Amino acid sequence: MLNIQLKVESRIRRHQRVRKTVFGTGQRPRLVVFRSNLHIYAQIVDDSAGKTLVAASTLDEECKKSVQRGNNRKAAEAVGQLIAKRAMAKNIKTVVFDRGGYLFHGRVKSLADAARQVGLIF
Repeated sequence: MLNIQLKVESRIRRHQRVRKTVFGTGQRPRLVVFRSNLHIYAQIVDDSAGKTLVAASTLDEECKKSVQRGNNRKAAEAVGQLIAKRAMAKNIKTVVFDRGGYLFHGRVKSLADAARQVGLIF
């Protein structure tokens, strides 16, 4: 139990370090990734206005149809494609990527690569 708590606290510390420099504006909002044991979530946030512009997760109906489990790389790709499509629909083309303190590997990398393939620039 103690190792899990230490792992979570370390991720939060890394995320706070990253957030000191990564800031989303109206012209270039921040693409935030959160990973849980069961699902993966992504949202595009305008920090200057304090608003979430676009959100997607494996809990969305569009993702549920295409993936069976929400905690693998295939699910992360589906969320990346969905968030990029929704961003393009709101005329958001460039973002700042906030990996949330996670390593840029596995599910986080799959989400980012899928978003780039659809057309998001970061």
